[in-house]
Amino acid sequence: MRIVFAGTPEFAAEHLKALLATSHDIVAVYTQPDRPAGRGQKLMQSPVKQLALEHGIPVLQPATLRDPQAQAELRELAPDLMVVVAYGLILPQAVLDIPPLGCINSHASLLPRWRGAAPIQRAVQAGDALSGVTVMRMEAGLDTGPMLLKVSTPIDAHDTGGSLHDRLAQLGPPAVVQAIAELAAGTLHGEIQDDSLANYAHKLDKNEARIDWSQPAEVLERLVRAFFPWPICHSTLNGEALKVLAAEVDEGSGQPGEIVQVNKDGLTVACGVQALRLTRLQLPGGKPLNFSDLFNSRRDRFVVGTVLGQ
Repeated sequence: MRIVFAGTPEFAAEHLKALLATSHDIVAVYTQPDRPAGRGQKLMQSPVKQLALEHGIPVLQPATLRDPQAQAELRELAPDLMVVVAYGLILPQAVLDIPPLGCINSHASLLPRWRGAAPIQRAVQAGDALSGVTVMRMEAGLDTGPMLLKVSTPIDAHDTGGSLHDRLAQLGPPAVVQAIAELAAGTLHGEIQDDSLANYAHKLDKNEARIDWSQPAEVLERLVRAFFPWPICHSTLNGEALKVLAAEVDEGSGQPGEIVQVNKDGLTVACGVQALRLTRLQLPGGKPLNFSDLFNSRRDRFVVGTVLGQ
C-alpha cells in the first residue's frame, strides 16, 4: 500500500518507525517546518523529519495544506492512505478526499474524551483513571471522526505527562498497523463518536504552570504530574523562581503558599485545602534535586512562615 505519513514530534516518530517495519511503501513524509529551538535558536528538524531522512524518504514541509500547490503535490504522490499523528496542521476537506482509503489519525486519548492538542496532560490533570489511543478516520472537524480501533491503559497515581506519553507512544503504533491491515481487508468499520461526551484538551500554556496555592492540594498534585516534563509547575521563593518537579498531598494548614514544615521528606506548603509536600525542586541556576539533598545543603533557604508566590 502507498502511504503518506504526516507527523511532527517524537510521539509521531514512533508510529513512523512501526510503519517502516511493514511492507507498506511510505512514499513521502509531511512534517511542520523547521523551527528555532534552544538557547542558540538554531533551526531544528522535527523527530519525524530526522527519521524520514535517515531512511531516504522524501520530506515535505508546507506551511499550510490549504495551499492549492501543496494539495497538488500530495495528489501527485498518489497515496492509497494518509496516516496522520500529531502533525499540528489542519487537513482541509480537499486533502482528506485525496487518498482512496482516506486519512486516519492516531490520537492519544480515548475519544470522544479529550479532543484537541494536549490530551495526555489533560487526562492526568483531570485525574482520569484511564487513557489510551484511538485510531480514527479523519473528517473536517477536530478529532471528531468515526473511531476505528482503541487501546487503553490505566493512569496510576504516579503517572506524569511524560510517563503516560511514553506508554501511549508504544501502544499507538501497533494499533495503527492493525487498523491499516483491517482497512485494507475491508473488515474495519467506524463507530460514530458521542459529541455529548467530548472534552477539549486545550494547548498547554506556560502561564498555567504557575502554581495558585489557593487551589486544593490534590488539584495541584495532579497539575505538577501533568506538567512534567513540560512546561513544569513553578512558583517563587523570596522573589526567585522555584520549579516544582514532584509533590505529594500532605496534611497541614496555613495561609495559601505558606511553608508550614521543612524536613528531609520535603517542603510542606499550605494550600486552599490541605497542603502539598514538595519532594523534588529546581532552584535558579541549579539542577533538579530531591528535597533531601536541598535540605542537607541549602536548608537555610527554606524557612517556616515564608510564603511562596509573593
